[in-house]
Amino acid sequence: MSELTRGQKVAADVSALLRARNPLLWVVTREEARVEALLVEAAAAAGYVPRMWDAAQGVTDLSGKTSREFEGTLDVGAALTMIGDRSNGKERGVWIMRDMHEWLEGTIGFLTKRQLRNLTRSLPGAPRESAQAIIVLSPKGEVPAELAGHATVIDWPMPDRSEIAAILDVLIEQYELGDMLKNGQRDMAIDAAVGLSGEEAQACYSRSLVQLRKIDPVLVANEKKRVVSRERVVEWIEPLKGGLDSVGGLDNLKGWLNVRRSAYSPAARAYGLPAPKGALLVGIPGTGKSLTAKAIATAWSVPLIKVDLGALKSKFVGDSEANLRKVFKLIEAIGRCVVWFDEIEKALQGATSGSADGGVSSDALGAVLNWMQEREGEAFVIATANNAESLPPELLRKGRFDELWFVDLPTTQERVAVLGAAMRQHNRGEVKVDAAKVAKATEGFTGSEIAAIVPDALFTAFNDNAREITTKDLIDAAASVVPLSVTAADKIGKLREWAATRARPASMPEVVETAKKVRSLDI
Repeated sequence: MSELTRGQKVAADVSALLRARNPLLWVVTREEARVEALLVEAAAAAGYVPRMWDAAQGVTDLSGKTSREFEGTLDVGAALTMIGDRSNGKERGVWIMRDMHEWLEGTIGFLTKRQLRNLTRSLPGAPRESAQAIIVLSPKGEVPAELAGHATVIDWPMPDRSEIAAILDVLIEQYELGDMLKNGQRDMAIDAAVGLSGEEAQACYSRSLVQLRKIDPVLVANEKKRVVSRERVVEWIEPLKGGLDSVGGLDNLKGWLNVRRSAYSPAARAYGLPAPKGALLVGIPGTGKSLTAKAIATAWSVPLIKVDLGALKSKFVGDSEANLRKVFKLIEAIGRCVVWFDEIEKALQGATSGSADGGVSSDALGAVLNWMQEREGEAFVIATANNAESLPPELLRKGRFDELWFVDLPTTQERVAVLGAAMRQHNRGEVKVDAAKVAKATEGFTGSEIAAIVPDALFTAFNDNAREITTKDLIDAAASVVPLSVTAADKIGKLREWAATRARPASMPEVVETAKKVRSLDI
């Protein structure tokens, strides 16, 4: 017997709730068609006859037809009255209400809320043979306070990989595409659409068919990027070309990441190896923390999702939590990906500094910590922070992240590596320069400060008859920089003291003979 999909598991829970005579279920979803089909199956399994209601048609059967007995039910009040009357009849009914949430808002909704509340109080006392239940479909998870004690809220999950596969298989059969999706193309097409709703996945596949007369995983993935970006709760970031090789230094961190990458293989799953949770990178600004986050996604061939916790905050009560739930739901649906919380200490600062934001920051911290602790998906969380003292202590506890790393100023060898990466980025990888001299001239520089001297040297060389850059150009460019290690020496010292006993160093320790080793190195 095949394993149940995520949606089928929730539908089984709904069936159990109906058998237990729960009078009001509040289902949070934007996917009417997909969820309604599963709710109909759940109602039938519990011995109920399902029907629909919306503000345009009133009560209808599953085919959308309105019979004479349900005439006059366009008004929600009339529909609720009819449901109450049928609790004395001979048929068990489930009423799936599509637009009910709109009738419960504002001061004008007080009458409907009272009527629905009275009804949910009376329905459990109806005879079993005439039991009635109401299922409200709503895109919002906020249940009116008057109904909170009566409603069971069900946050319907996005379709999992199996459900996406079923959507694809229907199209394959419909358009006779069996020969097009061989050699792993089917799996790639499924993976490309994971994270979309059922309707969105079908639309992406259909667009690919219209444009290319085939289902192209790359086009589907690009379309998914557009759809996900439209939500405005996360940002789909383009991974760093070259992967971890484009990040100079940080050998300890890179080695650790390469070991964790193997955990996503089928052999690792068969072995029982748990999926890695993530890492927290604390360090000096400009030392490659953000660059590393982008490089991991490239190295692991997974999407990179950036979450701006600050942007999710709202002045309206409940909106911040709703935005976070939407983010976590989307991440779980996408599956294997890298989730990047940039400068996380700033977004959560109000949770520890007594911010007068009505508890929004504290609620956000609680939601993030709970998700990080309890999540079961394959998302790898990479969080970056510049100020360790602002980090909530709860965030540093084992179990939130697999490891806490400290990213310090680059060593001599790392400065050479950063310079080489910057030269390659500007198509100067074949140019011969004295790496040792440049490394010495940039002692105390951050990685971003070292990378910045390359374009400065290019400007100088271009204005001198467009010649090639030289070691002197790079050293002269470095001489004009006042590094962060000078302007923020006290902060860097405190950060090093904090990291000495709390975090692993991301870099290999400096070697005395390093300068001799790199003297003849060409980049």
